[in-house]
Amino acid sequence: MTTNAFPDEAHSITWPEGFRAAASFTFDVDAESCTIAHDPTSTRRMSLMSHQSYGPRVAVPRLLKILERQEIQGTFFIPGFTAESYPDVVRRIVDGGHEVAHHGYLHEPMQGIDAATEANYLDRGLEALAKVAGVRPVGYRAPWWELNWHSPALLADRGFLYDSSLLDGDAPYRMAVASRDSRDVDSGDIDSRDIVEIPVDWALDDWEQYAFYPGVTGSGVIESPAKVLEMWTLEAAAHHSQRSCFVLTNHPFISGRPSKAVALEQLIERVKAMDGMWVTTLERIAEHTKATVNEIHSHARIEVPSYPGAGASFKPARVLQPAPN
Repeated sequence: MTTNAFPDEAHSITWPEGFRAAASFTFDVDAESCTIAHDPTSTRRMSLMSHQSYGPRVAVPRLLKILERQEIQGTFFIPGFTAESYPDVVRRIVDGGHEVAHHGYLHEPMQGIDAATEANYLDRGLEALAKVAGVRPVGYRAPWWELNWHSPALLADRGFLYDSSLLDGDAPYRMAVASRDSRDVDSGDIDSRDIVEIPVDWALDDWEQYAFYPGVTGSGVIESPAKVLEMWTLEAAAHHSQRSCFVLTNHPFISGRPSKAVALEQLIERVKAMDGMWVTTLERIAEHTKATVNEIHSHARIEVPSYPGAGASFKPARVLQPAPN
């Protein structure tokens, strides 16, 4: 198959010698946390809880065997509550040489929360991962991929290297950190720090293909793994052609099911076979980006007045150059 895709001109990157593109297989180990955060009364639903616990109890061990057989390392985003509930599973992930990253404490709803509340979620998740597995993660993925404007500063305050929650690129880039609660992108509202952003894409999330539980989520259409394998193979080939970064998001309670896990391993084999494809963790991709990319990007802000008919203001994104050493 020949694919001729055009690169992401906004976020140029070169990869380590011998590689032309990058790929990472990531896993959000939500377990029961995402349904509890959505509706605390979910704990009364025995069947629903069993659906979610399938992830850490059955699927993660299966997925770890696949990754071991394929000789690759993945990135596992783990809520603090999941770590506390399934400490042996988290330690097994660490012992397998995989990256453990932050995914909230209870997969909390993030949209519109204040900075103090979000900081509490971050700190509680950090404490749980440290206590359970002795891990201080460098990566973060916001629950439901919902980052707030103050989130980058909170992450920088805690020494995070990267985030993987935004959807505005095909390749990783360095993201400017705005002042904590600023709605501006003027020079006075950008501090001297930056973190790496490794973008995601809903088309590369198993949730949109397979997820369904009555009264919780999904359309009720559960796709064939053969169709999903074809789609994700096309996506990987396009990223490879344009020398960008293929990031797949899986949830063990979904993609760890038998036929879906088989398709996932077939996809890994196909991606590994692409000439010059660097299959690695998000941490290594972020380290490379931080060390080799000079441009730092801010993000566009749109302000809409509270009263009708007043229009809206738009402050465009900018490319900033790092201060000289």
